[in-house]
Amino acid sequence: MAWFPFFMDVSAGEGLIVGGGTVALRKIEKLLPYAPRLTVCAPELLPDIEAVPGLTLLRRPFEPPMLEGKLFVIAATGDNALNCRISALCRERHIPVNAVDDRENCTFLFPALVKRGALSVGISTGGASPSGAVYWKNRISELIPQDAGDLLDYLDGLRGTVKEAVPDGMARAAVFSTLFHTCLENGWPLSDEWLDSLLGGLKPGGVKEELP
Repeated sequence: MAWFPFFMDVSAGEGLIVGGGTVALRKIEKLLPYAPRLTVCAPELLPDIEAVPGLTLLRRPFEPPMLEGKLFVIAATGDNALNCRISALCRERHIPVNAVDDRENCTFLFPALVKRGALSVGISTGGASPSGAVYWKNRISELIPQDAGDLLDYLDGLRGTVKEAVPDGMARAAVFSTLFHTCLENGWPLSDEWLDSLLGGLKPGGVKEELP
């Protein structure tokens, strides 16, 4: 059965990573572009982990009270029995948990990611084929322009203007679609004159007049 791809704001709370080795480092590196608040717990930590700014480092073994108030947990200790125990404790507390390389003890999976600013695409095979996930990640990455995030930032900056000018929901959706495709095909920023023509050409009730 496929896993449903929820998207979570990992900056909204604190995540816990149990483990201080290379696997834990890879998970940290995947999360960093999303501005997380992370606590890392392990008796020994890689120097590369210690060098990551902004982490809370606990140089000691895992203890259950460390789970208190956590938004999510990653069990990456290299000790399967400990990872299973952490997973069970998280499930009891309804905390999302990822036990590395142990799909049966995960309640969420790490996807292969393509990120362009505010745009994130996650690819998962449900753990069936990590190589397949990487392959499709690379194919999708080739299709998405490097400046896609800049385009989204620009369009986001227009949202307030469009909402004020176009109160009708269906008409507003059509305007956003026109803006996106026009920017994608012709570049941005759009001229003030073009925007005025687009927004000014809407009749009451959401009927759009022909644009110049």
